Amino acid sequence: MLPRPLMLAFELRFLPLTLSLIGVVALISAFGASLNGASLLATLLLGAMSAVGLYDLVQTRHAVLRNYPISAHLRFLLEGFRPEIRQYFLEDETHGYPFSRETRTVIYQRAKNSVDNLPFGTQLNVYGEGFEWLAHSMTPRKAKGANFRVRVGGPDCLQPYDMSIFNISAMSFGSLSANAILALNAGARMGGFAHDTGEGGFSPYHSRHGGDLIWEIGSGYFGCRTLDGAFDPEAFAEVARNDQIKMIEIKLSQGAKPGHGGILPAAKVTPEIARIRGVRAGADCVSPATHSAFHTPLELMQFIGRLRALSLGKPVGFKLCIGQPEDFLSLCKAMLETNVYPDFIVIDGKEGGTGAAPLEFMDHLGMPMREGLTLAHHALIGIGARHRIRLGVSGKVATAFEIARALALGADWCNSARGFMFALGCIQSLKCHTDRCPTGVATQDPLRARALVAANKAERVYNYHRSTMVALAELAASAGIDHPSGFRPTHFYRRVSGVSVASFAELWPPPMPGSFVSGDADARYAAAWSQARAGGSGQGEALRSAERFVST
Repeated sequence: MLPRPLMLAFELRFLPLTLSLIGVVALISAFGASLNGASLLATLLLGAMSAVGLYDLVQTRHAVLRNYPISAHLRFLLEGFRPEIRQYFLEDETHGYPFSRETRTVIYQRAKNSVDNLPFGTQLNVYGEGFEWLAHSMTPRKAKGANFRVRVGGPDCLQPYDMSIFNISAMSFGSLSANAILALNAGARMGGFAHDTGEGGFSPYHSRHGGDLIWEIGSGYFGCRTLDGAFDPEAFAEVARNDQIKMIEIKLSQGAKPGHGGILPAAKVTPEIARIRGVRAGADCVSPATHSAFHTPLELMQFIGRLRALSLGKPVGFKLCIGQPEDFLSLCKAMLETNVYPDFIVIDGKEGGTGAAPLEFMDHLGMPMREGLTLAHHALIGIGARHRIRLGVSGKVATAFEIARALALGADWCNSARGFMFALGCIQSLKCHTDRCPTGVATQDPLRARALVAANKAERVYNYHRSTMVALAELAASAGIDHPSGFRPTHFYRRVSGVSVASFAELWPPPMPGSFVSGDADARYAAAWSQARAGGSGQGEALRSAERFVST
């Protein structure tokens, strides 16, 4: 029987190291000092592999390398390419995440203005639970154009804005490259739709091409803050009165990471970004989890009125991912109590995208878009204010069907971030948080960003929007309506089991107008409405804690 060391040497897991050592010894013995170029190269290569393998045996950080010297490095190499291998070679057309290959392909085709039709029939399981469809009319109409718009601005707004029903969602300069921002805004100008700045401030790249802008104000107040992070009304007024800025959006939370602040590390806070955001260069740029300019729903409404006055009457609203229902209903009670109403509300679903977020926040925190939208839509009906407040939505909206579905559930318009990123050339490499985006979209690396030619990609942004609106017009015509605003819950159905289906009207029936105020809120909302407090959600939490204490 062979000695233990020899047995180990010839185990499969040690074979690469054993062969490397044997190869080095054989080459040196055979050629001695007269090694030619090829044998010298082979000796150096095998010698390097031997050194790596011997080091693997003695290192203590990686158990798999101690048991599989040299060969375990192949595992680490392939693991690094795992997302790409799965996305390009293994996944099917309809089940890729976050966006399926089928969806990405349609966006690429529309952006390139090429044929976006598919052959041979659907690949979806139409009898599977959760399948949804739009019910068409026996008397379809002829599509009459695709420039669909909605007016945003309530009775207190002096400068209402007629915006497209499909727009670019919030993405900041700093998160996206300068070339990406230039291309998005140029495409928005060409197509006459709006471009949300994100909370990173109003940059020169947003303004160069003159596309309509929604200025997002986050908890860091970038572009309208003092150096210590407080809201600066004078700085806000100076920027907000720019003609290119059409609406002001207060960001309360983001779908992919609600309740979580953000930080741009000091190394990434370049002098340019520091100047745009109004922060110190070379220091961490912090976005707190909560606002300092207001702390309660009542104060938020007062802040909205203040921004409306400072902007000379432009539409002002807020964006949030809904969490506890009573918190949103507290906002509704504050509207009633102050008689100050936002011009619009954007509901961001938890399925929304982000450059980086903790796994627990991204996967399990916050309300999905459709549930959040129906709650907000029903609440505004319940307080009798739906007619004066517009509702936008964002969260994995990229195709005409998804827009139509959101409109049927109560939205007035939709925003898309990742859809327009695909139009820019994003390949869903999932490298956004590494600053190594392979297409120059989500990076601040100038060498990577130069790959994105803004003039070329602006045309694709415009094409994607235009083609999607044409598809939406055709969907509306097939349903027998002239405008997508005519979509209703009765147009859409979902398979709730293998043998039964339900319309959206059955799944999400609306409340009676004004029923929350009159005390007739139905069972879905009665408890949350009773717990809602305009003075702050903390009072609602105290009530819930007391109820739990009593119940125990």
